[in-house]
Amino acid sequence: MLFSRLGLPPGAWVVSEKEVDKDYDSDSDEETYFDVNSVCSKPAFNCETKLQIGESVRGKDVFIIQTGTNDPNNSIMELLIMAYASKTSCANRIIAVVPYLPYSRQCKMKKRGAIPSKLIANLMSKSGISHLITMDLHHKEIQGFFNCPVDNLRASSFLIQYLKECGTRFDRVVVVARTPAQARRANAFAERLRCNIAVIHGEGLQPEGDCNDGRSSPPITSGNAAFSPPDFDVGLSYIPFLGLNAKFKPPMNIVGNVSNQMAIIVEDLIDDVHPFKQAATLLKENGAISVKVMCTHGLLNHDDMMDVQQSNIDELIITNTIPNDVTGFTKIHQVDVSILLSEAIRRIHYGESMAYLFRNIPSDD
Repeated sequence: MLFSRLGLPPGAWVVSEKEVDKDYDSDSDEETYFDVNSVCSKPAFNCETKLQIGESVRGKDVFIIQTGTNDPNNSIMELLIMAYASKTSCANRIIAVVPYLPYSRQCKMKKRGAIPSKLIANLMSKSGISHLITMDLHHKEIQGFFNCPVDNLRASSFLIQYLKECGTRFDRVVVVARTPAQARRANAFAERLRCNIAVIHGEGLQPEGDCNDGRSSPPITSGNAAFSPPDFDVGLSYIPFLGLNAKFKPPMNIVGNVSNQMAIIVEDLIDDVHPFKQAATLLKENGAISVKVMCTHGLLNHDDMMDVQQSNIDELIITNTIPNDVTGFTKIHQVDVSILLSEAIRRIHYGESMAYLFRNIPSDD
């Protein structure tokens, strides 16, 4: 589906794995207008990834099309190896087309962890990638992690167009933010649809667990002779340690009116269906006529799709940035965004402006 829309001139090359090509190109036409350079991808005897580019890419613009899947580590390694293979083969430019960027959610420091999103950005830059095309990053600030240009495309126009084609009455629609952190994104959708907004908050959300953070460690006691002799007093008893108690969240509630309205929950990614099922049940209990979930990336397996089919969610709308087989699931619909990616590739190859692809897109989207 995606590759059939990538109409490139002879000077551009698209590199992709065979398995990704099979998933995306199921609806391809008989006639194509670009060359897909054959890449042989197979695991070695020691389970390492082995890649081989079948044709010369010397002096070419190489577009590596790879998206995140349920096996993100393997996807990232294949992308890095392909980029490095193109770099050592003297490619002119190496542009990574990654509709869903793995590890994009892990872009903040929590407890004693790390920021894997920054690590992925460094690895991609070191492997030879000179440009990145992606879609709906979890946080737009992730673009600052990269040492190369990043084009963060938006799928909101395609999702809104799908709602219009379905004959949705926007005067009876309320856009819902599943968490307070998604309020800005929901507000951007509500402004474009000219409808109201509601926000869900409360104890039904995932706890952050800051009470187990090292920042709440107790002060050193006098019982530890190695660090605090009995006659040594640094005055810790006079320091007011504030905010060390566990966070308290009120019961799950809705800010805004959803009664007799069609509730549309907007998110950038759905990989866990359970929180969305909770939100749909709460919205129905507060008088919502129907509940739709609209996400750009659908990282789902078969069990997740079965949960959606049996839940209070009336419809799940996702795009084809991640290959999903939704055959037989009447509540799940995919929106094709391949034309947007293909136009981005064409403009980058010809050195044209990308501003046209971001027209009428709010800053908070």
